[in-house]
Amino acid sequence: MSEAVFIDSSFWIALRDAREPGHDFARDLLARLFRQRTLFVLTLPVFGEIHAYFSRSARLRQQVLADFWNNPVARIEAVPFSDLNDAVELLRQHQDKAYSLCDAISFVVMRRLQLRRVLTFDHHFMQFGEFQVVA
Repeated sequence: MSEAVFIDSSFWIALRDAREPGHDFARDLLARLFRQRTLFVLTLPVFGEIHAYFSRSARLRQQVLADFWNNPVARIEAVPFSDLNDAVELLRQHQDKAYSLCDAISFVVMRRLQLRRVLTFDHHFMQFGEFQVVA
């Protein structure tokens, strides 16, 4: 298995919603990463954002569940309370930024797991400056 990559909701939403900008790019990039046997990591808050986005479509809701739940190439990383504390502290330290709590949790989890790469279309990951934005 190649190096793990973190998945942000913006990437997976673009992947599953053909109307989203970046859809074709996301599909092509994901196919390449599958061939490289990449492990995809996300958190429950990210999974929740993705599922909520598609909650009005029964087909896509089920697709998202299949994408992540019990999928051997996707890992939903648990978020311990210490990560939540660190995320809230990060938000306090970066009051000039519009990071969401989900973004901050993602940053903290990525740091803890020493993940350097992220699949995202959210400019906040680039703005944070610690990670390589793959998408």
